[in-house]
Amino acid sequence: MPSPRILQPEWMDRDDIDPALHRQALVGLARLNMVSGSAGILWSAMRGRLFADRPTTLLDVATGSGDVPRALARRAKRAGLQLSITACDRSDVALDEARRAARLDGFSSEGPVSFQCVRAEALDVHSPEGLPTGPFDIVTCSLFLHHLTDAEAVSLLAALALRTRHLLLVNDLDRGWWGHFVVRLGSFLLTRSPVVRFDGPASMGGAFTRAETRELAARAGLDGATVGWRWPCRWLLEHHRA
Repeated sequence: MPSPRILQPEWMDRDDIDPALHRQALVGLARLNMVSGSAGILWSAMRGRLFADRPTTLLDVATGSGDVPRALARRAKRAGLQLSITACDRSDVALDEARRAARLDGFSSEGPVSFQCVRAEALDVHSPEGLPTGPFDIVTCSLFLHHLTDAEAVSLLAALALRTRHLLLVNDLDRGWWGHFVVRLGSFLLTRSPVVRFDGPASMGGAFTRAETRELAARAGLDGATVGWRWPCRWLLEHHRA
């Protein structure tokens, strides 16, 4: 039986976080994502849904430094597929890092595989500062749901589904003793960022279990959504639209 969910403020959620500490944390999180195979989790679910005759449009919500969608872009490029990615986040520091890294990867807003960043408040779904309306062929969101209350998570899932033309993928931590062990160990072995070393265990404490996520999806109206375990301590929510 998993421990009760404990939602607490994380350093990365603070508007006054020092930019240098923020950038260091983004590097650490990207390393954790790489080791845990975040991009591979999404790619295996979306690869068969990419179009062969036109660019597939993808919205990545709460993108951070954009490491996960950039990894998807590299995979699409290697496969000779067209993919148009819009990555959004509320943090200007994170978006600056995402744009810089995309340029280093050779991606721009043009081309068969394109990458662009926009500022957006993921939880403000009705204002011009809110999420892009799309719709997009695929919508992805990684490691963001655990920051939210139950009501906020339901609202976000419903908003993401409205922006999804074909496939919604949400990837997050699976709360439990194994996850607590893995995240605490990884946060201390893979980065020296004090932000990540605090936020990692805090994130697992606030994470939803697979059963809780299925209930959130049902409340959000995501009929037919599945939530499956992914290595090492993640789950993937998949919602297919006709």
